[in-house]
Amino acid sequence: MSEDTIRLVTIGRIFRRRWRLLAALALVGALVGYGASVVFPPRYTTSASVLLPGQWEERELLTQVDIATSSTVVDRVAAKLRWPGVSSADLRDQVSAEAADGNIVKISGTADTPQRAQQLSDQVAQQFVTFAVRIAGGSDDSEAATGPEALRKKVEETNRRITELANAADPGKTVESVQARTALEKLRTSLEEAMTKLDQADPATSMGGMVVMGPAARPTGEAAPTRMQLIVAGALLFFLLAVIGHLVAARVNRRLRTEPEIAAALGSALLGTVDVPAERPAHRPEGGGSRAWIRRFLGVDTPWDIPTPQRSVDEAGRQIRYRRVCARLRDRLPAPRRLLVVVPDGDEIARRAAGQLVAEAESDPLLRVVEVSMERPMVPDRDTESGALVVLSAGSWTAEELAGIAEACADGGHEVVGIVVAGPVRARPTRPVAHPPDDATPALAVHGHATGGSA
Repeated sequence: MSEDTIRLVTIGRIFRRRWRLLAALALVGALVGYGASVVFPPRYTTSASVLLPGQWEERELLTQVDIATSSTVVDRVAAKLRWPGVSSADLRDQVSAEAADGNIVKISGTADTPQRAQQLSDQVAQQFVTFAVRIAGGSDDSEAATGPEALRKKVEETNRRITELANAADPGKTVESVQARTALEKLRTSLEEAMTKLDQADPATSMGGMVVMGPAARPTGEAAPTRMQLIVAGALLFFLLAVIGHLVAARVNRRLRTEPEIAAALGSALLGTVDVPAERPAHRPEGGGSRAWIRRFLGVDTPWDIPTPQRSVDEAGRQIRYRRVCARLRDRLPAPRRLLVVVPDGDEIARRAAGQLVAEAESDPLLRVVEVSMERPMVPDRDTESGALVVLSAGSWTAEELAGIAEACADGGHEVVGIVVAGPVRARPTRPVAHPPDDATPALAVHGHATGGSA
């Protein structure tokens, strides 16, 4: 797994073998999301729209958006609302604005209740319109405020003076008088056009048409993230982190899985591989207690990344593998002698395989099984046994752990004469054997045994 590409079959294996753990972690994540929703109370958001009449460029609309959320507008809103414990700085984080299509500025307010969210949006919209009209009309100075009106009065006075001069001129008697009257009329027309353009260009005229398009609607639901969203997000986050953690752990896993790697770590020859019918791990006495029960319930007491056991042939086929291993072991020994069968502590597959080897070997050679702790491996000193046969399962131990077994055998004066790798298989369901009739030929039974042996 550490060098394989992560595939969907790997994800499926995690779901199939660790679904209880994933469900438990998702539940923990949901509880964390619920706790976050309690710490952060629900929020409500609503919006009020302000219409800006006339022609507006995008740059000008963005300026109005900035004005709507400016500190001056927000300070005015805070002074109007006078909410206890809420300052203008707090309101700045609760107010936002954006330019929408159709020269509309959409102002949004967020508060802890629907009523407050509605009040905040309406008040910001009103203060925005008031402030925008005020800054468009100029400063509060009375002289500056009356400037345009004084100019209009000057223009009216000039028009009257022009009329008086035109009437005073000798109408139509001389060429000079006609030219003077014509020049005065042109001057009057130019002044009227200039005043018309001045009125059209006055920003206060367009700003005065800003309209708040009705009160903000009272929100009926919480603003994101809602409590349910936080719960779902927490469950999904913990679930994904659990899956990623399994994949990362599998990528950095250094347990040896192939026979050549195991043989190289122990420094001996591989005598063969044997099959052990897969069974549920027995509840050993030292594995009791609440922690062990929780590990078994969550499925973390067994590795998840081991391949699914293949279907075995039958009992006869499995026994042939054990006999071949015993035959190779006898060939490697110069003379009959007693051997230690070293099994890593906790390797149930290897322990069962070692017991089967002892039964098949009978007394040639004479085997004795010893279990060795992988934390501090210790092998009995050489006495009646002279040599060690290591039996273990693939994918359970690292190179450092296997090297520790080899060193423990060497310290005890035992030479590692061979290695046997045990693998779990799914046993075929046993079928009831029908008793043959009295006149049946024995060739059928021999044929069945031969078929099983060849498999």
